[in-house]
Amino acid sequence: MEHPDFDVIIVGGGIAGCTTALWLARAGINTLLLERGTQAGSKNVSGGRLYTYALAQMLPDFIATAPLERCITQEKLSLLNGDSAVTLDYHHNLPCSYSVLRARFDPWLMAQAQAAGAQCLTGTLVDQLIMQQSQVVGVMAAGEALYANTVILAEGANTLLSEQAGLQAKPATSTLAIGVKEVRALPRAQLEERFTLEDDQGCAWLFAGQPTQGKVGGGFLYTNRDTLSLGVVCNLSSLSNSRIALPHMLQQFKQHPVIRPLLKNSELCEYSAHLIPEGGLDSIPPLCGPGYLVVGDAARLCINTGHTVRGMDLAMLSAQAAAETLIAHQALQHYPQRLQQSALWALIRQYRRLPELMLRSPHWFNRYPQLAADVLQEMFQVNGHAPTPLHKLLWRHARRIGLRQLLKDTVNGMRSL
Repeated sequence: MEHPDFDVIIVGGGIAGCTTALWLARAGINTLLLERGTQAGSKNVSGGRLYTYALAQMLPDFIATAPLERCITQEKLSLLNGDSAVTLDYHHNLPCSYSVLRARFDPWLMAQAQAAGAQCLTGTLVDQLIMQQSQVVGVMAAGEALYANTVILAEGANTLLSEQAGLQAKPATSTLAIGVKEVRALPRAQLEERFTLEDDQGCAWLFAGQPTQGKVGGGFLYTNRDTLSLGVVCNLSSLSNSRIALPHMLQQFKQHPVIRPLLKNSELCEYSAHLIPEGGLDSIPPLCGPGYLVVGDAARLCINTGHTVRGMDLAMLSAQAAAETLIAHQALQHYPQRLQQSALWALIRQYRRLPELMLRSPHWFNRYPQLAADVLQEMFQVNGHAPTPLHKLLWRHARRIGLRQLLKDTVNGMRSL
């Protein structure tokens, strides 16, 4: 190998890349971060909710400077039918998560890494990894060869460099989801009135059923300071046999009677699409090899449990584990061991069955939203007839699904969660 230009080169300036750079720079490790976007966050998309415990470990005073949007104090889960919704609504005052906009948050995080001593270059596309005797020794960027002792791949769910170099196989479509998202401007006073918010309180709202036309996936809505983040996410393999394209799903979702009034007079200010790794433990690629480590979405560390979607906090945890491995001068193969000792790995293991369950049990998305709506419609309907006793009502509707299928889905769902 040529004399290394850097101790570490990081490919990708998202959450995982910037977090790794910050930890390494603090330890005095000569670090270069390369980001293809014109600024950190310009190519990065997420629903917009950050669980901040991992950020607090790295930057205890983040509240004072981080461009956070709203502290999430409302949790809503809805099963949507064509014209109705069954919603679970929970209000709390736990300051454990915030809505964020990546175009604001990621540049701030990169600035923290730069202040610690990391060199960060934006607008720089890495064309390929440099391999010598099956070892990653550097990268080719803008026609220039850059060498390092270790290359950290934080390229996101589109793992083109890793696949090109033969470090990991192309992921199966069943392990990936694709999301489309809009950020819509809405005056702060109107936003707070519509969602019954005060001060910097925020709402996180997840949907199943109508947003993806009964396919595996769902919709989301997060309130920001004076904007809304709204989108639809659908499993790629489920989308392949859909008659409706994902952007059209989003348009129909916006017209639902529950959603349409919330968007009234809002203005579109951003539109984006993004791949999301949702295959769980069984889809994780090799996390390290000669000369390289893999972190964040590139390592497919993302979890969608139905009631929470977690990616950014897990990206930070994987970045911290990678940095600690290098700071301790351990062999690269110790990185997976550090991950396995962390809360991240316990979480991944706990939900390892969930991705397969969702694909094998489409009833959660195409039949149960309608079932819930039908049951509640009869419960709340008032006419000149005596109401059906609740036990008979539930029994009659359960039989429509099939008691065996209902029991099977319930038991498997509980085991997976």
